[in-house]
Parts: sequence; C-alpha cells; structure tokens
Amino acid sequence: MAPKRPDGAGAFPRAVESPAPIPDPATLYAALDLGTNSCRMLIAQPKGSQFHVIDSFSKPVQLGQGLEGSGRLSRAAMNRTINALRICRQKLSKHKVTRMRLVATEACRRARNGRAFLAQVQRETGLHLEIIKPEEEARLAVISCAPLVSTRTEQLLVVDIGGGSTELVWIDLSRVPRRERPRAIMRLHAGFRPAAGRFPNARVVDWISVPLGVATLRDQFDDVEDDAARFALMSWYFEESLSGFTPYGAEQARDGFQIIGTSGTVTTVAASHLGLRRYDRTKVDGLRMTSDQIDSVIRDYLVLGPEGRRRDPRIGRDRQALIMSGSAILQALMRLWPTDRLSVADRGLREGLLYAQMSADGVLEDVPY
Repeated sequence: MAPKRPDGAGAFPRAVESPAPIPDPATLYAALDLGTNSCRMLIAQPKGSQFHVIDSFSKPVQLGQGLEGSGRLSRAAMNRTINALRICRQKLSKHKVTRMRLVATEACRRARNGRAFLAQVQRETGLHLEIIKPEEEARLAVISCAPLVSTRTEQLLVVDIGGGSTELVWIDLSRVPRRERPRAIMRLHAGFRPAAGRFPNARVVDWISVPLGVATLRDQFDDVEDDAARFALMSWYFEESLSGFTPYGAEQARDGFQIIGTSGTVTTVAASHLGLRRYDRTKVDGLRMTSDQIDSVIRDYLVLGPEGRRRDPRIGRDRQALIMSGSAILQALMRLWPTDRLSVADRGLREGLLYAQMSADGVLEDVPY
C-alpha cells in the first residue's frame, strides 16, 4: 500500500543518510535528545530548505527505569546513558561539530538527582546537556512536523508521545492563507507567540505537557496482570489527565482538522498497518491513517497478547515492551478527536532542534510551498 501524503504538504522532510564528500565542519549542526527511554542524536548540514543528515545515533538507554517508584535516576540507568553519550561525543569530535544543542527532557526534569546526573555527564564526557521546559519541548516537536501540515488544515493538533511525557499543541490556522500554513508552523521556532509579520500567524489555542509517556504510563500499571484490563485502564487514565486541555471535548468537524502524531508508537502502528516486516521510513513518514485503521491495529495487538507481540517483527524487540502503553495514549486521543487525517511523523525533537538552530542562523532557504 503506497503512503498517502497530506495534500499541499511541504517539501523538506529529513534527508536520508547517503555517502557524500567530507563536509566542512563550519557548516554542521548537531541535535541531541536525551529522553526517558532513548538517547538520540543527529548531525546535519543545511541543504536548501531542508537538511542533509551526515551522521546519527539512537539507543534505548531506559534512563527513567525505576524513576516512578524512587523519584531518582538509578545508578545502572545513568551508567547506560553515559556509555551512550560517550559514543555521541566521539561522533561530534569526529565531525568537528561546533554548533549544537544538547537537551534532556522529562526524566531529568522529574528526577531529584537529574541535575547532578547532568553535571556527572559533563565531567565524564565533556557534553553539556540542558534540561528544557515542557513548552519548549512541545514547540520543537511542532516545528519538526511543519512539512506534513496540509494547506487545507484549519485546526491542527500535534501530539508527541515520549517516554516520560506527552505533549499536545492545538493550533488555529484558519486566518493564515492556505499556501502559508506550513511556513506559519515553522515560524513558531521563535516561540508560541511569534512577532507580527507579512501574514497572520498560526495561533496556539492551547498546549499541555502530560507527565505520562510510554514508559511512565506502563510503570503505573505494571501490577495489573490481565493484558486487556491493563490496556483499558491506561487509556482511560490518560484521557482523564487531559481534563485541563482547553479544546478537550470540543466537537471538531473532520473537514479542515488534522492530527500529526510523532513518536515511536505512531510510527510502529503505521508500520504494522502497512505490514512492514522491516521498517522503512520512506513509507511511514507522512502516511495518513484513519481512526478505524488505528483501532484495527490496536485490536490486533491485543489479540496477539504479550507473547505474540514479542514475536511480531512489525513491532520490534526495542518497542514491544512499550507499544501497549503508547497505543493506550493513541486510542484515548482517537476517542476524543476521531479523524480520517492523522499524519504519521517519523521526526521529532531532534529535527525541531536542528530546524530551530538553522532558522535562527538564517541558513535555510525559503520553503517553496
């Protein structure tokens, strides 16, 4: 099944790694995202209105393992993470990168020893990581998804399901000229209330950072033995956590409404829907799914049960332990805002960090929508 891309979507998705001449270090940018479950980094070079990936790194370090119960990062989790960050340091040194943004999110925000851990990281690896606030995390996730925004979209919900938290941002694009809508999302790199410009701005109606992600939600219900009951409890618990979100419960016409989902959960569900036995980003990124298609995949996961999911190549060994908590979050969102236009984004905080740096430096060309 060929992926359907949103009508009018932009033309600058993350480039695929390919052999290339050794780049000038002065043109390189790096972005590192240390989350509750994974450590990810990209090194990239501006290229027109997009960027070309020079090197990358991704490893599930499970930094937040045990955090829910103890309130602290464990010694084992910190050691795993430092080992991964040493590899990142080697890659940064190899490419002589000087422009970079290295950030930590929910696990380090919540842990009592989060800041002490980052001081240890700097001593042992030389890397300076900053803990970013939830609003900035949400904003970076939004701008990374700008290429997937349809020119027909008037109301946009961007959802970033992380390991320790989930960010939701509701954006009104109805006053922005159609061809300017994806570009208006990019302008949010300066903040959720960008300065006045030639065209009306995208208006952020509301945003929320829920301290429940695939790892933290799973940990809260790990004492429930029945698989289906645990899934149902997780989904309803997450829905209850959205009661403070302003658009919560608002009736939205399907015409002109788009959801963009960015996370390992959403891309895994998309890969399962397509029947991919080997993950292929080119088929997943930008795929449009309906609520019914998402429900069908989740029902299949429940029928498989824990053992079946562990053996399913579409899910993968790294994702199988977290797929049901992520699916519970996704199901809650579909229950509240059913749509036939959920766009799957294989992109997130790292891409947002890169776009923000490059946009601030003025090294990206205007996007030809």
